[in-house]
Amino acid sequence: MRRPADRPRRVLRHPVRLTERNEIDFAVVQRQGSVPTHIGPARTCVGCRARTLSSELLRVVVVDGALAPDIQRRLPGRGAWLHPDQECLRLAERRRAFPRALRVPGPLEVTGVRSYLEQLADVRKAQGPTQGQQEVRKQVDPS
Repeated sequence: MRRPADRPRRVLRHPVRLTERNEIDFAVVQRQGSVPTHIGPARTCVGCRARTLSSELLRVVVVDGALAPDIQRRLPGRGAWLHPDQECLRLAERRRAFPRALRVPGPLEVTGVRSYLEQLADVRKAQGPTQGQQEVRKQVDPS
């Protein structure tokens, strides 16, 4: 017997699978490889492409056609994330990553960010190595 063309097709559902699904507590289910604790938001450095906590990165925004460091992380607009390191800035410039990440046409002036990173490096040199401070290595996310 054929169904009339104006009547929608009925979807059959398996009754056992529905009851099994109701018994699973999805709040405690973890995917394979997931981290059990939430540490904080992860961002990707536009220079070296390493995924890191946002607290370890510098947010950069476009202000009047030039890049500006967003130290407080409160400036409006789209932001790009960068390790506070001259090497990552150089890589981002070479890859032309800032216009792509910030979705703006044309090249951007990076002198404001470069001068901020130079000042930051000078401050770190003046402070000297603190006791227990270890060199932090950037790790690339394998995914």
